[in-house]
Amino acid sequence: MLSGIWLILFFLAMIVVMILAISKLKLHPFLAIMGVALILAFMAEGIYLTQVITNSNTGLQEVSATAGGTILGVVGNGFRAIFTNIGIVIIFGALIGGVLEATGGAFKIADMIIRLLGKASPTMAILVMGWVVSIPVFCDSGFVIANPVRKSIVKRTRASGVATGIALGAGLYTSHVLVPLTPGPLAASEMLGLGDQLITVMWVSIIISIPSLIAAYFFAKWRGKKDKSEEDIQIQNDETVKNYDELVEEFGGLPNGFLSLAPILMPVVFMAIGSIVNYNIYDPNYATTLQQVFVFLGSPVAALGIGVMFAVLLLTVTGKMSKFNPTTNETLKMLGPILFITAAGATLGEVIRASDIVPFIQDNADAITWMGIAFPFVVSAILKTAQGSSTVAMMVTAGIMGPLMGTMGFDTPIAIALVVMAIGAGSMMASHANDSYFWVVSKLSGQTPTQGYKNWTSMTVVQGIACMVGIFAFYLIYRMVA
Repeated sequence: MLSGIWLILFFLAMIVVMILAISKLKLHPFLAIMGVALILAFMAEGIYLTQVITNSNTGLQEVSATAGGTILGVVGNGFRAIFTNIGIVIIFGALIGGVLEATGGAFKIADMIIRLLGKASPTMAILVMGWVVSIPVFCDSGFVIANPVRKSIVKRTRASGVATGIALGAGLYTSHVLVPLTPGPLAASEMLGLGDQLITVMWVSIIISIPSLIAAYFFAKWRGKKDKSEEDIQIQNDETVKNYDELVEEFGGLPNGFLSLAPILMPVVFMAIGSIVNYNIYDPNYATTLQQVFVFLGSPVAALGIGVMFAVLLLTVTGKMSKFNPTTNETLKMLGPILFITAAGATLGEVIRASDIVPFIQDNADAITWMGIAFPFVVSAILKTAQGSSTVAMMVTAGIMGPLMGTMGFDTPIAIALVVMAIGAGSMMASHANDSYFWVVSKLSGQTPTQGYKNWTSMTVVQGIACMVGIFAFYLIYRMVA
């Protein structure tokens, strides 16, 4: 059994093994993370094969392989924790995105933003459009949904295909890794203890999104002047306008704007109301029935459930209730790997928490606490660059950070939310050939792989750094006033 510095070195070696297993051997992330968690649990001092416990029914002592301090007990506790609460939230959030995609609601939101901002600055409008669309919809799907709108704008305004392509990708990417309702920030928030305070993560993520979007805008404008895509060269091709009109026709016309926004807005509204009401309850033992109702409706599960109800209303009004079951089936099929990867990340965190790693770090806190908020960013960036998936990078980093939060001084909701943002910022950089989103952005915007590296990969590095500048500024101000 290992302890102290030897256990830390073994843990770091196992992280390298996990990265290589995912990136080089193409092993599924769930199996790689769970394998590392089990091996670490087996080797770590403080976690046992069996424990002697007292049977609550007979009062007799017996040997148990599943008690809390055993390998199977620790693994089970970590795995179980994800499915008790956040699993439902992730499913509801993804289901809302699926309905918006199926009904044309996401397309309607994109169209509204373009109509509002497009004439003044097409690149900025497309950037903001991407950021909003990807709050409920995965960035890959969001790019497919919004790309016809972008291509139509390029055709009509002669805007740069390179600039608008990477701007759309950047807007989608920002909310995908920072803003709940997407699974990455949702799950990271739960794993770090903010599952019941998602409204805090949301408003912090909106603030941290701003430097990312500003940096993305100027970088996209600069690259648009420096480079031309196949789309730019073939700008006279009428296919772009045709694609846009055909897509609208496929939806049978776009739905009402309010009904399209409601599945996203209503959960935020109810979570905000719940937080305000809860804050103003002076004595929890004497909360009124109305106060209890609003606190209940403001919980993430209930609020996202309300969002699903508005999504069903959107299906009904658009006459597409027949798509509800297929959309649900596709959503659950898509979320299966994500939920299991999240559970594996939580299991790794539970193993770290139960082993001697945390006490050793507490006794030698100066070894990592000097890095502060940069530590989760660096870990997440290494994982992202090595194996390609932002979601996997966020889950593993959140699992590692969970047991260390108190030791590193991240013990308030705002500080924890900023750690979630740092993890998200790290999971941005760098998107390259081992990331499916790299190919979505490059191919659909008419760029070659070489152009993708120059324009899109560089964009993700710029965004990650810009996010961290915003996080550092926020963190310093918060520490001064806290």
